[in-house]
Amino acid sequence: MNHSPPNFRHLYYFWVVAKEGSITRAAERLGLAIQTVSTQLAQLEQAMGKVLFTQQGRRLTLTEAGRLALNYADQIFLLGEQMQEALAEADSARTRLTVGISDSLPKLTAYRLLEIATQLPRPVRLVCYEGEFDELLADLALHKLDVVLTDRAVRSGTTLRVFSHLLSDSETIVVGAPPLVKDWGLDFPRSLNGAPFLLPTRNNALRGKIDEWFELQHVRPDVVGEFEDNALLNTFGRRGLGLFFAPAALLHDLEEQFGAMLVGRVPQVREHFYAVSNERKIKHPAVEAILSAVHQGVLGS
Repeated sequence: MNHSPPNFRHLYYFWVVAKEGSITRAAERLGLAIQTVSTQLAQLEQAMGKVLFTQQGRRLTLTEAGRLALNYADQIFLLGEQMQEALAEADSARTRLTVGISDSLPKLTAYRLLEIATQLPRPVRLVCYEGEFDELLADLALHKLDVVLTDRAVRSGTTLRVFSHLLSDSETIVVGAPPLVKDWGLDFPRSLNGAPFLLPTRNNALRGKIDEWFELQHVRPDVVGEFEDNALLNTFGRRGLGLFFAPAALLHDLEEQFGAMLVGRVPQVREHFYAVSNERKIKHPAVEAILSAVHQGVLGS
């Protein structure tokens, strides 16, 4: 049986009812009569050939078809909002770049990457969100984000249609506050045995490589802290609580901003940074500029 395409006004009323949980509250929000909203909802269900709500006490609950419809409605109205914002920014001659930044990504790396976008001839308005990797990928799939910057590639076999683009492959270094470097910096890496270390938590892509390197070097560090958030790890490192690993390309920044000093280089432990997008080929001009710049060696290797 063929059904007519949904009327977008009807779909919007359905979306508001789903968010409010009742036709009465939805009617108040919309400034319409309850009967009007109820009738439009019934017309939408008739057009789709599906029941979208069931009554549970005083509250409406989405059916399986209703949950599926709401998922698409969320995307439709989010895109509508983004279209309005894009049109408004077109008048201001600014390009909007909405970025998700994985909480495990070094913030100096994120800054170095995004700084490239701010130097384009056409001004860029940056909107940045920080979060966990999987949550950011879900937002990217829903087109809430233009790109996700992260330290890991998307797992193969994922149902999300998102694609990883390698930005940088950097060796790591061990750094620390000057007093720690004085105490533990000689005869690297054997001198690290028993040294206080601040490490990423075990769900971080880098942690397994670090543990393997310690084992190969027959080094048993004193792990005094584990951090999911890289910025917090760096803050404790700056205060001299422990030595920590960082991308080699950021040594100059770490020296200037955190007063950190180099203990030794660890070429065997490499850190990878990725841009994750909805497209196999990046199309956003600001993200294209970032990719082009890093491939020319802006971040080093």
